[in-house]
Amino acid sequence: MKDAGHEPDETAARSEKSTQAAGPALYLVATPIGNLEDITLRAVRVLKEVDLVACEDTRQTQKLLNHYGITTRTISYHEHNEMTRSAELVKEMQEGASVALVTDAGMPGISDPGYRLISLAIRHHVPVVPIPGASAFLAALVASGLPTDSFRFSGFLPAKRGERRAALEAIRTSPRTQVFYEAPHRIVEALSDVCEVLGDTRHVVIAREVTKLHEEFLRGRAGEILEVLKARDAVKGEITLLIGRAEEEDARLGTDAFVRPSVRQRVEQIMAEEKVDEKSALKKVAKERGISKSEAYRELQRSK
Repeated sequence: MKDAGHEPDETAARSEKSTQAAGPALYLVATPIGNLEDITLRAVRVLKEVDLVACEDTRQTQKLLNHYGITTRTISYHEHNEMTRSAELVKEMQEGASVALVTDAGMPGISDPGYRLISLAIRHHVPVVPIPGASAFLAALVASGLPTDSFRFSGFLPAKRGERRAALEAIRTSPRTQVFYEAPHRIVEALSDVCEVLGDTRHVVIAREVTKLHEEFLRGRAGEILEVLKARDAVKGEITLLIGRAEEEDARLGTDAFVRPSVRQRVEQIMAEEKVDEKSALKKVAKERGISKSEAYRELQRSK
């Protein structure tokens, strides 16, 4: 048996490590998704100690820095300049600088810029240090009331209707909770597709403006929530859409009784049953699946 009196104090070691000054590294700092109090003490300390804060929007980040009296120099890092800016930042870190990467809200790299800089830093052996904190999809998930034992986060739903419906079709029999971000001006359209593809009785949750003044959770069947949103003049704010897992009967039908035919199979089926040419059959298949004729044509050609 080990002598307890001589065992290293792991808790103390971790605590000491967490309070060390921010040395040369890339720090991925989570920032509030709404309420400015949702930031860790460690994040505030790191933002004060680093040489530079790389921001998705310097104006947005400056509000947070001003709130906490942080005077660290900022620089822009966003999707339009990340190719060149990543190389510049990695060079600075190789020369001894410490850089904090932040986005407008939440954890860098989660449906936000960051991946290119992170991967480049790793390739050049620059330490990458996560500073955890607020995340919109996790906050929405735990408060949704949907099962959290197994879930999948897929970022934003596709903006194009055909691609969005295909993404929904892919999760029709999923045994896990599905989590997406969605733009407010598209949420009614997206929920309409949920009703058509997954059924209007599928459990969904709309989490809107999480942690902000007008925070709202709409929980219920897809058809019911759709009617609530349609009754509004407009839907505003940051939105997370959560879709409940397939219920037992849906999953059984999906795996045992229903196998969706390919575009080619469906085209051939329509040509045989309705005695029409390939062009007419393809047009009908595109309409059935909510995709463009060109998309249907490309899929048909790939299967030949």
